[in-house]
Amino acid sequence: MYDLQCERLTKRFGQHIAVNDVSFDVPRGSFFSILGPSGCGKTTLMRMIAGFETPTGGDIRIKGASVLSTPPNRRSVKMVFQHLALFPMMNVGENIAYGLRCRGENKADIGRKVAAVLERIGLPDVAEKQVSQLSGGQQQRIAIARCMVLEPDVLLLDEPLGALDLKLRERMKIELKLLQNQFNTTFLYITHDQSEALVMSDNVAVMNAGRFEQIGSPQELYNSPRSGFVAGFVGDSNRWQGRAVDVADGEARVALDAGGEVIAMTGDSKVAAGSKVEVFVRPETISLGAGADGNRLSGTVDSLLFNGANSRVLVRTAGGNLVEVGHAVMDGSSPVRPGDQAEISWRREHCLCFGVAG
Repeated sequence: MYDLQCERLTKRFGQHIAVNDVSFDVPRGSFFSILGPSGCGKTTLMRMIAGFETPTGGDIRIKGASVLSTPPNRRSVKMVFQHLALFPMMNVGENIAYGLRCRGENKADIGRKVAAVLERIGLPDVAEKQVSQLSGGQQQRIAIARCMVLEPDVLLLDEPLGALDLKLRERMKIELKLLQNQFNTTFLYITHDQSEALVMSDNVAVMNAGRFEQIGSPQELYNSPRSGFVAGFVGDSNRWQGRAVDVADGEARVALDAGGEVIAMTGDSKVAAGSKVEVFVRPETISLGAGADGNRLSGTVDSLLFNGANSRVLVRTAGGNLVEVGHAVMDGSSPVRPGDQAEISWRREHCLCFGVAG
């Protein structure tokens, strides 16, 4: 069932633990992403899977067999890097054929396989072109084709969209997902960009300081985070400090440090009466105006941020908290103006709190 399994994988560099007791399974033919900030251990983890780093402890299995003693060139794993590493002195067909030639395949089979993989990535007529003649998105597909022609069990992608401009990056997110479905090969993708992970992945692991905080579908991570780190890192959230006044039946009454009280669902067992907490509320769950039930705060409209369907109103509460409120209608018909008095409200089930140390 699994193309890739990592069990209690650990990597130390001297006293520094880059990857700390990480375990996960990647189902066959799925798109699995590892999401986390720079320096959290993502690339070290991927380099161990590829065979470029030796684990300090744990095991790596591909198709159920351990590969710890298998050198990188013998593993059924290929890797696409951010800067692609295409050979500029070779044309597109020669780039794709390179691995097949190194493997000693005959010329007729190489030509057939190169033509077939170019057809599958939707670029059937570029074999004779130079890499420099291709667009950034086409080069991206050629880098993937060069790996896929070798029929790996797992394709590793190390932030491959990082060097592209924004519009091309948005388009390539969709193309990568379509390519993964086309080849039906397991993709392991690492990124610090939450949008990439949420849009493309079947499952996502959120990594922090060498550990996995949570593994789940994009919907699970977004709607049901299990830690304050995941709640703050995945998607946009308003984030406030406070103290739990009382806790009962999975709900906490929280006195915010900046003033006001809210009712929040408890996100972990560290939330107890008197404990310090962080409160998270997503902008799209907050409405302008007083709701009939749930949480309410009053304040003043600070500014309007136009971004089409993702437009926001910033409301500054009496205590000084700046609250982002989802408000898509900002085409001149919206009555909201900076300086207006405003009430904001949201349902208590859309409010999560997690305990913090101290």
